[in-house]
Amino acid sequence: MTIKDFFSFRQNKFFWFNLIAMVGVVVIALFGVLKGLDVYTRHGEAIVVPNVKGMTVTEAGKLFRNHKLNYIVSDSTYVKEQPAGCILDYHPASGQRVKEGRTIYLTINTQNIPLQAVPDIADNSSMRQAQARLLATGFKLTEHEYISGEKDWVYGVKYNGHTLTNGEKVPMGATLTLVVGDGGEQLQKDDSSPTETQVPVSSESSAADESWF
Repeated sequence: MTIKDFFSFRQNKFFWFNLIAMVGVVVIALFGVLKGLDVYTRHGEAIVVPNVKGMTVTEAGKLFRNHKLNYIVSDSTYVKEQPAGCILDYHPASGQRVKEGRTIYLTINTQNIPLQAVPDIADNSSMRQAQARLLATGFKLTEHEYISGEKDWVYGVKYNGHTLTNGEKVPMGATLTLVVGDGGEQLQKDDSSPTETQVPVSSESSAADESWF
């Protein structure tokens, strides 16, 4: 076969027709694949995460569904200034652009207030010491309850009328009542002492007094 015979296919119109058809099929196939990937990944489309901080999970859920976003409560913590169950934080955060169907992870304020042990102040602290320790721990105080005992000495701690035992736990930030001595025990001891000095009179002195009559 000569070189001229090898390149003679260029004069065959069916060869060029088939070649053009093959190139067209390849181009159409590539375009279809790229278009399908673009639709599948929703290239160029994004949803802005709405601001739901401070909302309840139910309120935020409606907003997320309207934006075609999913959500899940992933964590909880306690902030006493915020309502129970409200959303404290979430990720991705407000304003970020995400794809449709993205899951938003929520951190909410716990529904149940955590418990905290009351400091050991009963029968070993003065009123001022007990007040300082309780307030520093985050507890609140109501008016004291006074009983007969050493003045300003703490004999117990109450929560909602219940006398707490050593190490017993109550809700964080609870309002407590100190049971304090009013000094009545000391006053009672002072009252029992004699107020006047009594001098005993002997029988001999009495007889001498009678002899004068």
